[in-house]
Amino acid sequence: MLTSTWKAVERRTARVLGGHRIGPTGRDGPDVVTSWLAVECKHRKLLPLWLTETVAKIRQQAGRDKLGMVVLHEHGRHDSLVVLSMADFRQWFGNIEGEDNGQ
Repeated sequence: MLTSTWKAVERRTARVLGGHRIGPTGRDGPDVVTSWLAVECKHRKLLPLWLTETVAKIRQQAGRDKLGMVVLHEHGRHDSLVVLSMADFRQWFGNIEGEDNGQ
């Protein structure tokens, strides 16, 4: 039986972050958990080009000594979203060890 791509993304994310995949449990909850992260994974065939280009641009501008991130804000909201590359996240926060890496 073929594994769905979104499941593979969740498994890979759990492995990279040192956590474990919760999987479809029929209830609301995160896709991946670690001791300090609750992660919702979204897989799409294509992400908006303006977003991927913006992330690439700030990564280049940040260089090696700064963490490049994009802040997305919607008019009228009191909070914003932070978007950064998983590679940069790992570089800055390191490999997370000592977590349950079960699937």
